[in-house]
Amino acid sequence: DQNSTPTHDGGTILDGDAIPHQDDCMVGQEHREGIRIDLFLAQTWPEHSRVFYQKCLSEHRVLANGEHCRRATKVWPDDHIIIFWPPEEDKTLVAEDIPLDIIMEDEQVIVLNKPPGLVVHPAQGNTTGTLVHGLLHHDEEAFEDMSDDTQRPGIVHRLDKDTSGVLVVAKNLQARASLKDAFKEHVTEKTYLAIVIGCPDEPIGLIENDIGRHPGHRLKMAVVEEHGKHAITRYRVLASAGGCSLLEIRIFTGRTHQIRVHFSHLKHPVLGDALYGGCPKDMPYPAPRQMLHAWKLVFPHPANGVMRQYMAPLPDDFQQALSALGLPAIGMRPKPVNPPVPPLANDDEANE
Repeated sequence: DQNSTPTHDGGTILDGDAIPHQDDCMVGQEHREGIRIDLFLAQTWPEHSRVFYQKCLSEHRVLANGEHCRRATKVWPDDHIIIFWPPEEDKTLVAEDIPLDIIMEDEQVIVLNKPPGLVVHPAQGNTTGTLVHGLLHHDEEAFEDMSDDTQRPGIVHRLDKDTSGVLVVAKNLQARASLKDAFKEHVTEKTYLAIVIGCPDEPIGLIENDIGRHPGHRLKMAVVEEHGKHAITRYRVLASAGGCSLLEIRIFTGRTHQIRVHFSHLKHPVLGDALYGGCPKDMPYPAPRQMLHAWKLVFPHPANGVMRQYMAPLPDDFQQALSALGLPAIGMRPKPVNPPVPPLANDDEANE
């Protein structure tokens, strides 16, 4: 008879078949009062989230002393835990024909106007249809050379899925290193436009505090007292009307959801931002997404270090929100019309 190996689902794998990768450990004496299995797994193998381990538990990939358990099950010192890791996803990037709104492109960088709704790079739940897939289609040779396990070739900074605006992407490894250093050392300048609910008390203000993971909501960030990262945001009120305000915002740090968190903390959330309170029942205008746009970006060009500024025009949904609320249009001035040129005099008239 062939030897066999037990599996997480109660079956067996015969010798010669593929055996799923697994790890095991013993619960330590520090957990004398017991600990939830999902929390214990997240602490033991922190490279994955607690939600990841809860999914493993629901798929019966975890055994405690040889028995399946639920995510609320408590484990105790000397319990033997085995986890059968799910198969790794294929991380091969495939080019996709995604339209790109290119502001400027040269041998070093591409500057783009990212539309709302476009995810910048692949992540859990967004494995296709991202900006990265479109970049591979646009210039497969350049971006394939930078592809690695992170699936972020050329990406040096990000915008949230529903934030629109200007974004710079590196086209080679040297440019990527140069731009990453520029963002890390805060040599860049990032200016946004936002529509927020209500009007801040001060027409010009500085918000400075720490931002960290929300204690009760894994998808959210929050202003925190401990274990956060320092965040600085400066704003200027450009206009107020219709129960909202148009702000020009500059961020001096690049924390996750920084602008959205800061203005939610001020009780003036970004209009349309469902995650941070920008969609109340008495919403001044039914914005289809968070009204936040990366308007200007200044960075040292990787080729020579010269500071360059690029601006992204507002998308239609943002302009429509401004118009509906009675706020001033930005970048919608009519093109100048040259005055009529009088007809040239004919030769006879010129000789008179």
